[in-house]
Amino acid sequence: MHSFARTLVACLAACLTAVAPSLLAAQGTPARTPLTIERITAGPSLAGAAPASPLWSPDSKVVAFLWSDAAHPARSLWLVDRGGAAPRRLLPATSTGRVGEFVWTPDGSAIVFVQQDSLWRITLTTGVRSALLASIGDLSELAVSPDGSTVSFLRDGDLWLMPITGQTPLRATNVAVAPIGTMALGTYYGRDVEIGGATWSGPSPAYAWSADSRTIAVHYVDRRGVPRFSMPYYLGDTVQMNTLRRGAPGQANEVRKVGLYDVATRALGMVELPDSSRTRIVNFAWSTTGTLMIDRESDDAIDRTIHVLTVATPTPRLAWQDRRETRVYNDIASAWSADGQSIVLTGDLDDRYRLYRVVPGDAAPVALTSGPHDVAGAGIPRGATQSIDYVSSAPRPSERHVFRVGVRGGVSRQLTTMPGTHAPFVSPDGRSIALLSSSDLLPTELYLLDVRAGAVERRITTSTTPAFATVPWIAPQYLSIKNGTDTLPLRIRVFLPPNIDSTKHYPVLFGPAYSNTVRNRWGGLNGMLQQYLALEKGYIVVQVDVRGSTGYGREFREKFLMDWGGGDLDDLESAVTYMKTLPFVDASRFGIWGSSYGGTLTVYALLKKPGLFQAGVAGAAATDPYLFGSDDVAIVRRPQSHPTTFTRGALPYAGNLRDHLLLIHGMQDDVVPFSSAVALAEEFMKQGKDFDFAFAPAATHGWTQRPYYATYLLRKLVAHFDRYLGPGPR
Repeated sequence: MHSFARTLVACLAACLTAVAPSLLAAQGTPARTPLTIERITAGPSLAGAAPASPLWSPDSKVVAFLWSDAAHPARSLWLVDRGGAAPRRLLPATSTGRVGEFVWTPDGSAIVFVQQDSLWRITLTTGVRSALLASIGDLSELAVSPDGSTVSFLRDGDLWLMPITGQTPLRATNVAVAPIGTMALGTYYGRDVEIGGATWSGPSPAYAWSADSRTIAVHYVDRRGVPRFSMPYYLGDTVQMNTLRRGAPGQANEVRKVGLYDVATRALGMVELPDSSRTRIVNFAWSTTGTLMIDRESDDAIDRTIHVLTVATPTPRLAWQDRRETRVYNDIASAWSADGQSIVLTGDLDDRYRLYRVVPGDAAPVALTSGPHDVAGAGIPRGATQSIDYVSSAPRPSERHVFRVGVRGGVSRQLTTMPGTHAPFVSPDGRSIALLSSSDLLPTELYLLDVRAGAVERRITTSTTPAFATVPWIAPQYLSIKNGTDTLPLRIRVFLPPNIDSTKHYPVLFGPAYSNTVRNRWGGLNGMLQQYLALEKGYIVVQVDVRGSTGYGREFREKFLMDWGGGDLDDLESAVTYMKTLPFVDASRFGIWGSSYGGTLTVYALLKKPGLFQAGVAGAAATDPYLFGSDDVAIVRRPQSHPTTFTRGALPYAGNLRDHLLLIHGMQDDVVPFSSAVALAEEFMKQGKDFDFAFAPAATHGWTQRPYYATYLLRKLVAHFDRYLGPGPR
């Protein structure tokens, strides 16, 4: 028997069921909470309301964050001292309205925050709250100027400014143009022109204050050149057309620029850079010395440039550039060094994503990190400690830990100790880190970590409900298996049912299928669905990091270019082949499900490798490359330059369907239009194929976002596998 198969068989004795020992030992432990579809889709969530948006005070003594200790989604403002462990609620218990965004004043004396439909300021020493603005509407991107005099925010597509003491706000820019549509549904719904994020903008800022508070750099987006796209909406008194701006590969994309707003003169001028409709803005940021960095990447991910400028010399100067034809979706980032003299960028200049230091104008960036691991996201420089903190796939690709390296590179030190996935929020003085951390068995919680030798994470919040602790959540196994003829092992994650009987044979479900799924982190709704299928229904559940996933090097990642529904299916087949070597697996009962790209994998697996899976459920499956999204240029390129890629839609393979397929789609899905699922259904009917189709009238791409849709459609998913595979052992 293969060594990895022996590993799984050895785990049978432990049943792979993880329950906190304290729960087992405690007398009078509550009865086990059974998982049901209704329980995992209804509120309040078993996982509670996770803490969010931790933000250090300027003096590094306190962390403010959003949280609800009662599992209610309406979070309030909480504080925890740097050395403390017990959080305290900042607002009185009678203040029950949901708090949205918040920001510290630069002197740390107060917090400005949004609560329901008003903007407030609270002074920490007195607890006195002052109303700054009522009826705020769609206020977002709240900030305070570095000199502490002005509150800024976005509203109605423009930048607004207001004195910190209140008074009537000023509409600083006047660029907004209303949306062409009337239904605020979907990813592509947005104003024709606005200050704010692009449709696919990632973590790039909407605007940024200069250190002297005299200039604001803004992200300007103009969609008027993007084609119109319409979808019928059936839930009104009559059928309406939901019209929005939506581009596809090869079509005009939105214009994305950086503008400079002069606070004193109220003048807005654009920074002119080439290809503004074919380039996304990765980041823009001011240095402490007054230089603006603009980090951009072409939509196809091939080219990346960083320009710098100053207010006194506003003509942008090229600081660094990089080009590679084989790139796919790119996990890149940038930040100024603490002294404002160099740029810390995350890039894929060799086999791995690394941190680099670039002095504007230098030809060769200097690598700050090394080893066979990937940096994930931006480096976080801190001048007081002469260090840069970052997240890495070390020591294993299934986890994301926080590391620290010196500003000149050298040996990195791992800071986090708990298994799982960690998102760091570093104190201004660099001595402490707030962490949002989760694992397979523990939803996201807030921790504090002192950056000193031997320190470990201190848990601050407990968000889960009492019922959460009564569920015997399954700890998955992480394995590396042989991947066909590939020399690089394939990583998989396996959930085994509890009390598994090795003399019987169990059905296997792959899902939700996608890239970057073999991760030790809390999975939310999808994770609880996996647990339900294993715990309550007796399925073995498997996930695979198919090609295109990060953490395994450039070659594995870039194999995905123009090969979706190709080599990734070979990865799945390798995992199926491995699972069939296990003595307790039923080789005749394999299923697969997923949504978006996971739905694509499901459809193509059944059509291009019939018999590999006996049943599949494809949600929001992208099956027509001509209808891929504007960001998908990074994997399919454009029909004008790569026409053969666009002949690889699913329709030509429809005649191969012999296994049991259920299509799930939202009728208002603008990312993967409902029409693509309808066209595939039409072709199946023409070919005389039997299949099932479930839809949700007002669902967009995230078809489980509304609880009643999630309940209905996930019931359909489970019933499909129960009908065609059968739950549990035989």
